[in-house]
Amino acid sequence: MDRRNFITTSIAAAGTLSLCSIGIASDPRKTHALSLSFDDGFKKSFYRIAEIHESYGLKACLNVIATGHLKSFNTEPKWIPQNLLGDFNDWNKLKERGHEIMPHTWEHLNLTEIPVEKAKENIQKCLNYFEENLSGYTSAGAVYNFAYNASTPELEDFTMTKVSAIRTGGWLVLKDAKVNAFPISELPLRLGCWGHGPDFCDDYVEHEINRFLAGEGGWLILNLHGLDEEGWGPVRSHYLDNLLRRLTKIDFLAVRPTGEIVKQISKK
Repeated sequence: MDRRNFITTSIAAAGTLSLCSIGIASDPRKTHALSLSFDDGFKKSFYRIAEIHESYGLKACLNVIATGHLKSFNTEPKWIPQNLLGDFNDWNKLKERGHEIMPHTWEHLNLTEIPVEKAKENIQKCLNYFEENLSGYTSAGAVYNFAYNASTPELEDFTMTKVSAIRTGGWLVLKDAKVNAFPISELPLRLGCWGHGPDFCDDYVEHEINRFLAGEGGWLILNLHGLDEEGWGPVRSHYLDNLLRRLTKIDFLAVRPTGEIVKQISKK
Protein backbone atom coordinates (compact mmCIF):
# COMPACT_ATOMS: atom_id res chain seq x y z
CA MET A 1 0.00 0.00 0.00
CA ASP A 2 1.28 3.45 -0.85
CA ARG A 3 2.32 4.98 2.47
CA ARG A 4 0.88 8.34 1.43
CA ASN A 5 -2.60 6.85 1.09
CA PHE A 6 -2.98 4.64 4.14
CA ILE A 7 -4.89 7.25 6.14
CA THR A 8 -7.75 7.53 3.70
CA THR A 9 -7.92 3.79 3.12
CA SER A 10 -7.79 2.92 6.81
CA ILE A 11 -10.29 5.44 8.17
CA ALA A 12 -13.13 3.27 6.93
CA ALA A 13 -11.75 0.30 8.88
CA ALA A 14 -12.62 1.47 12.40
CA GLY A 15 -13.69 -1.45 14.56
CA THR A 16 -16.34 -1.73 17.23
CA LEU A 17 -14.07 -1.94 20.29
CA SER A 18 -14.14 1.27 22.29
CA LEU A 19 -11.09 2.40 24.24
CA CYS A 20 -13.09 4.85 26.28
CA SER A 21 -13.95 1.93 28.60
CA ILE A 22 -10.35 2.03 29.86
CA GLY A 23 -10.21 5.79 30.05
CA ILE A 24 -7.83 6.44 27.17
CA ALA A 25 -10.26 8.90 25.64
CA SER A 26 -13.79 10.11 26.09
CA ASP A 27 -14.36 9.77 22.35
CA PRO A 28 -16.05 6.42 21.63
CA ARG A 29 -14.51 6.43 18.15
CA LYS A 30 -11.10 5.56 19.64
CA THR A 31 -10.91 1.86 18.87
CA HIS A 32 -7.15 1.64 18.26
CA ALA A 33 -4.14 2.65 20.40
CA LEU A 34 -0.58 2.86 19.10
CA SER A 35 2.65 3.26 21.07
CA LEU A 36 5.94 3.92 19.29
CA SER A 37 8.34 2.75 22.00
CA PHE A 38 11.91 4.02 21.43
CA ASP A 39 14.75 2.23 23.25
CA ASP A 40 18.34 2.76 24.41
CA GLY A 41 18.77 6.53 24.85
CA PHE A 42 20.47 8.03 21.81
CA LYS A 43 20.89 11.67 22.75
CA LYS A 44 20.62 13.26 19.30
CA SER A 45 17.82 10.95 18.20
CA PHE A 46 15.78 11.27 21.37
CA TYR A 47 15.79 15.07 21.30
CA ARG A 48 14.74 14.95 17.64
CA ILE A 49 12.07 12.32 18.35
CA ALA A 50 10.71 14.59 21.07
CA GLU A 51 10.66 17.60 18.73
CA ILE A 52 8.79 15.69 16.04
CA HIS A 53 6.19 14.49 18.53
CA GLU A 54 5.77 18.01 19.89
CA SER A 55 5.02 19.26 16.38
CA TYR A 56 1.81 17.22 16.49
CA GLY A 57 0.90 17.71 20.14
CA LEU A 58 2.14 14.24 21.09
CA LYS A 59 4.36 12.84 23.83
CA ALA A 60 7.31 10.61 22.95
CA CYS A 61 7.78 7.19 24.55
CA LEU A 62 11.49 7.01 25.44
CA ASN A 63 13.16 4.12 27.27
CA VAL A 64 16.75 4.49 28.45
CA ILE A 65 19.52 2.28 29.80
CA ALA A 66 20.31 3.16 33.41
CA THR A 67 24.10 3.01 32.96
CA GLY A 68 24.25 4.07 29.31
CA HIS A 69 25.77 7.45 30.17
CA LEU A 70 28.71 5.93 32.04
CA LYS A 71 32.05 5.61 30.25
CA SER A 72 32.20 2.00 31.45
CA PHE A 73 29.15 1.08 29.37
CA ASN A 74 30.26 -1.11 26.45
CA THR A 75 27.39 -3.52 25.78
CA GLU A 76 26.62 -3.90 22.06
CA PRO A 77 29.11 -1.21 20.90
CA LYS A 78 28.10 -1.81 17.26
CA TRP A 79 24.47 -0.84 17.83
CA ILE A 80 24.65 1.16 21.08
CA PRO A 81 27.94 3.11 21.07
CA GLN A 82 28.37 4.83 24.41
CA ASN A 83 29.41 8.16 22.90
CA LEU A 84 25.96 8.54 21.29
CA LEU A 85 23.99 8.06 24.51
CA GLY A 86 22.53 10.78 26.69
CA ASP A 87 22.50 11.08 30.47
CA PHE A 88 19.93 11.78 33.16
CA ASN A 89 20.36 15.51 32.72
CA ASP A 90 18.97 14.98 29.21
CA TRP A 91 16.25 12.61 30.39
CA ASN A 92 15.09 15.01 33.09
CA LYS A 93 14.92 17.83 30.53
CA LEU A 94 12.82 15.73 28.18
CA LYS A 95 10.59 14.61 31.03
CA GLU A 96 10.03 18.24 32.00
CA ARG A 97 8.83 18.85 28.44
CA GLY A 98 6.16 16.20 28.99
CA HIS A 99 7.77 13.17 27.36
CA GLU A 100 7.77 9.75 28.94
CA ILE A 101 11.06 8.30 30.22
CA MET A 102 11.00 4.66 31.31
CA PRO A 103 13.62 2.07 32.34
CA HIS A 104 15.25 -0.09 29.68
CA THR A 105 17.46 -2.29 31.86
CA TRP A 106 20.56 -1.71 33.97
CA GLU A 107 23.26 -2.48 31.38
CA HIS A 108 21.38 -3.89 28.36
CA LEU A 109 22.10 -7.56 28.96
CA ASN A 110 19.91 -10.37 27.70
CA LEU A 111 18.63 -11.37 31.14
CA THR A 112 17.64 -14.83 29.93
CA GLU A 113 21.32 -15.63 29.33
CA ILE A 114 22.65 -14.89 32.83
CA PRO A 115 21.87 -16.55 36.20
CA VAL A 116 18.34 -15.71 37.31
CA GLU A 117 19.41 -14.14 40.61
CA LYS A 118 21.89 -11.91 38.77
CA ALA A 119 19.12 -10.94 36.37
CA LYS A 120 16.82 -9.98 39.24
CA GLU A 121 19.63 -7.96 40.80
CA ASN A 122 20.07 -6.08 37.52
CA ILE A 123 16.36 -5.30 37.36
CA GLN A 124 16.31 -3.99 40.92
CA LYS A 125 19.45 -1.88 40.40
CA CYS A 126 17.89 -0.36 37.30
CA LEU A 127 14.70 0.59 39.10
CA ASN A 128 16.60 1.97 42.09
CA TYR A 129 18.78 4.12 39.84
CA PHE A 130 15.76 5.60 38.11
CA GLU A 131 14.16 6.45 41.44
CA GLU A 132 17.35 8.21 42.52
CA ASN A 133 18.04 10.09 39.30
CA LEU A 134 14.83 10.74 37.33
CA SER A 135 12.68 13.51 38.75
CA GLY A 136 9.14 12.44 39.64
CA TYR A 137 9.75 8.80 38.76
CA THR A 138 8.32 5.97 40.86
CA SER A 139 8.77 2.33 39.93
CA ALA A 140 5.26 1.51 41.08
CA GLY A 141 3.88 3.43 38.09
CA ALA A 142 6.56 2.43 35.59
CA VAL A 143 6.77 0.22 32.52
CA TYR A 144 9.93 -1.90 32.56
CA ASN A 145 11.21 -2.56 29.03
CA PHE A 146 13.27 -5.75 28.74
CA ALA A 147 16.45 -5.54 26.66
CA TYR A 148 16.23 -7.55 23.43
CA ASN A 149 12.56 -8.05 24.35
CA ALA A 150 13.84 -11.17 26.08
CA SER A 151 12.29 -12.43 29.30
CA THR A 152 11.12 -15.52 31.13
CA PRO A 153 7.92 -16.01 33.13
CA GLU A 154 9.97 -15.94 36.34
CA LEU A 155 11.65 -12.65 35.47
CA GLU A 156 8.35 -11.17 34.33
CA ASP A 157 6.62 -12.19 37.57
CA PHE A 158 9.48 -10.74 39.65
CA THR A 159 9.45 -7.43 37.79
CA MET A 160 5.68 -7.13 37.91
CA THR A 161 5.87 -6.99 41.72
CA LYS A 162 7.84 -3.75 41.27
CA VAL A 163 6.14 -1.94 38.36
CA SER A 164 2.75 -1.42 36.71
CA ALA A 165 3.71 -3.19 33.48
CA ILE A 166 6.48 -4.97 31.64
CA ARG A 167 7.17 -4.80 27.92
CA THR A 168 8.69 -7.83 26.24
CA GLY A 169 8.56 -9.72 22.96
CA GLY A 170 5.06 -10.06 21.56
CA TRP A 171 5.79 -13.65 20.60
CA LEU A 172 6.34 -14.42 24.30
CA VAL A 173 3.09 -13.03 25.72
CA LEU A 174 0.64 -12.59 22.83
CA LYS A 175 1.10 -15.98 21.16
CA ASP A 176 -0.47 -15.67 17.69
CA ALA A 177 -1.89 -12.18 18.25
CA LYS A 178 -0.15 -9.09 16.94
CA VAL A 179 -1.79 -6.58 19.28
CA ASN A 180 -2.52 -6.27 22.99
CA ALA A 181 -6.24 -6.76 23.44
CA PHE A 182 -8.76 -4.52 25.17
CA PRO A 183 -10.48 -4.32 27.55
CA ILE A 184 -7.81 -4.74 30.25
CA SER A 185 -9.15 -5.28 33.72
CA GLU A 186 -6.25 -4.98 36.14
CA LEU A 187 -2.58 -4.21 36.71
CA PRO A 188 0.23 -5.20 36.47
CA LEU A 189 0.29 -5.88 32.73
CA ARG A 190 2.33 -8.05 30.43
CA LEU A 191 2.67 -6.08 27.22
CA GLY A 192 3.94 -7.53 23.97
CA CYS A 193 5.75 -5.49 21.32
CA TRP A 194 7.21 -5.99 17.86
CA GLY A 195 10.25 -4.61 16.08
CA HIS A 196 12.46 -5.06 13.05
CA GLY A 197 16.13 -4.59 12.17
CA PRO A 198 19.01 -4.19 11.85
CA ASP A 199 18.42 -2.03 8.77
CA PHE A 200 15.95 0.84 8.41
CA CYS A 201 12.49 -0.29 9.44
CA ASP A 202 10.34 2.43 7.81
CA ASP A 203 8.67 -0.06 5.47
CA TYR A 204 8.13 -2.55 8.31
CA VAL A 205 6.49 0.11 10.48
CA GLU A 206 4.28 1.20 7.61
CA HIS A 207 3.17 -2.36 6.92
CA GLU A 208 2.44 -3.18 10.56
CA ILE A 209 0.46 0.01 11.15
CA ASN A 210 -1.56 -0.49 7.98
CA ARG A 211 -2.45 -4.00 9.05
CA PHE A 212 -3.30 -2.82 12.56
CA LEU A 213 -5.55 0.01 11.34
CA ALA A 214 -7.42 -2.39 9.09
CA GLY A 215 -8.23 -4.61 12.08
CA GLU A 216 -10.92 -4.43 14.74
CA GLY A 217 -8.86 -2.60 17.34
CA GLY A 218 -6.57 -3.05 20.31
CA TRP A 219 -3.17 -1.73 21.32
CA LEU A 220 -0.15 -2.09 19.04
CA ILE A 221 3.29 -1.44 20.52
CA LEU A 222 6.14 -1.08 18.02
CA ASN A 223 9.66 -1.18 19.45
CA LEU A 224 11.94 1.35 17.75
CA HIS A 225 15.40 2.73 18.52
CA GLY A 226 17.22 5.70 16.99
CA LEU A 227 16.71 7.93 13.98
CA ASP A 228 18.56 7.95 10.71
CA GLU A 229 21.90 6.16 11.25
CA GLU A 230 21.63 5.67 15.01
CA GLY A 231 20.85 2.28 16.52
CA TRP A 232 19.52 -1.09 15.48
CA GLY A 233 16.60 -0.89 13.06
CA PRO A 234 16.37 2.92 12.91
CA VAL A 235 13.66 4.94 11.22
CA ARG A 236 14.34 7.97 9.09
CA SER A 237 13.45 11.25 10.78
CA HIS A 238 11.50 12.52 7.78
CA TYR A 239 9.50 9.29 7.77
CA LEU A 240 8.63 9.62 11.47
CA ASP A 241 7.53 13.20 10.90
CA ASN A 242 5.34 12.22 7.96
CA LEU A 243 3.96 9.21 9.82
CA LEU A 244 2.85 11.18 12.87
CA ARG A 245 1.34 13.87 10.69
CA ARG A 246 -0.85 11.23 9.04
CA LEU A 247 -1.66 9.30 12.21
CA THR A 248 -2.97 12.37 14.04
CA LYS A 249 -5.64 12.74 11.37
CA ILE A 250 -7.21 9.35 12.10
CA ASP A 251 -10.23 9.80 14.34
CA PHE A 252 -10.34 6.25 15.68
CA LEU A 253 -6.63 6.12 16.64
CA ALA A 254 -4.92 7.27 19.85
CA VAL A 255 -1.12 7.64 19.69
CA ARG A 256 0.16 7.46 23.27
CA PRO A 257 3.23 6.37 25.28
CA THR A 258 2.87 2.98 26.95
CA GLY A 259 3.08 4.36 30.47
CA GLU A 260 0.37 6.92 29.80
CA ILE A 261 -2.06 4.22 28.70
CA VAL A 262 -1.13 2.07 31.70
CA LYS A 263 -1.74 5.03 34.00
CA GLN A 264 -5.16 5.63 32.49
CA ILE A 265 -6.01 1.96 32.90
CA SER A 266 -5.02 2.14 36.58
CA LYS A 267 -7.54 4.97 37.10
CA LYS A 268 -10.41 3.07 35.54
